[in-house]
Amino acid sequence: MTRKPRLVKKPPMETKDKLTLWVTLMVSFTLCISVLAMVVSFMLGLWAKEVDNAEIFKMISPAFSTLIGGMIGFLSGIKLMQNDDKKDSKC
Repeated sequence: MTRKPRLVKKPPMETKDKLTLWVTLMVSFTLCISVLAMVVSFMLGLWAKEVDNAEIFKMISPAFSTLIGGMIGFLSGIKLMQNDDKKDSKC
């Protein structure tokens, strides 16, 4: 007769972990929507005859870089702080 493996229950998530998860998901979702909107505007600008392509890229490129850099920095900061809190609680 073989034994069934025991199912190990995960401990419930703490409030701070839940909040970190939801903030990370919201920031990721916002980043995805923003990037998609900018890519669509790039694509529309490429085929619009009355719009100079160079002007579109001049206007949107700094905003695109700022948005991507800010969101990635925010996400990495959240993850780094989450790891620091777990290390401090073990000491």
